[in-house]
Amino acid sequence: MSDGAGRELLRAAPGLARIAAATGWRGARSVAAAYGRAASRFAREVLDGEPPPQSAPSRREAPDFSTEALRRRGEELLRESADVTLDRDSHPAYMRILDALAPDEARILRFLAQNGAQPSVDVRSGLPLASELVAQGRTMIAAEAGCRHADRVYAYLNNLHRLGLVWFLREALRDASRYQVLEAQPEVVESMKRGGRTARTVRRSIVLTPFGEDFCATCLSLDGPAEPAGTDPA
Repeated sequence: MSDGAGRELLRAAPGLARIAAATGWRGARSVAAAYGRAASRFAREVLDGEPPPQSAPSRREAPDFSTEALRRRGEELLRESADVTLDRDSHPAYMRILDALAPDEARILRFLAQNGAQPSVDVRSGLPLASELVAQGRTMIAAEAGCRHADRVYAYLNNLHRLGLVWFLREALRDASRYQVLEAQPEVVESMKRGGRTARTVRRSIVLTPFGEDFCATCLSLDGPAEPAGTDPA
């Protein structure tokens, strides 16, 4: 028991006595016994010189995010950048990123690293200057990358974007033929039907960021084709 807990126990003694009186003789005996055991244990710890147990860290003992602490960390990084003997072969965030990835997301990253930018389309309805978005970012990446859970592709892509690994570009790929198969996919056709007579596709693209390219080159095996979903590598 810590010193602070012992002092709190001593201060609480009058209150415990009142509780005992209110609960009758049987309650008084149990309260008094509990109080006596705690007081005796505290006395033994003090006499034996036993260090008090570590309590849970207080708010003040939590990581320091003050301006002063952040400035010290920034200065430390600047000193490390000037140290020619210190050489990191990868970005310090890569391990945390790996922990934040689903297995299918690793497949998508490897597919993008091996095959380059991929087509995507938005479906819009209405006049060009007053159109309404019907469906956004439709793509075949999940199927082509061999994802096990292709229905989660948009959550996957959002996470990859959040981590700074992919960009959603407004520009279309130069090869227009790459959009023909995508625009014939059932989900795109269904979106066009929902958009009505004025529905149209707006061609976009999905690409690795430079940070994503370096991440893939550092963390993923890019040699050889990806294994089909549902199989174990040899």
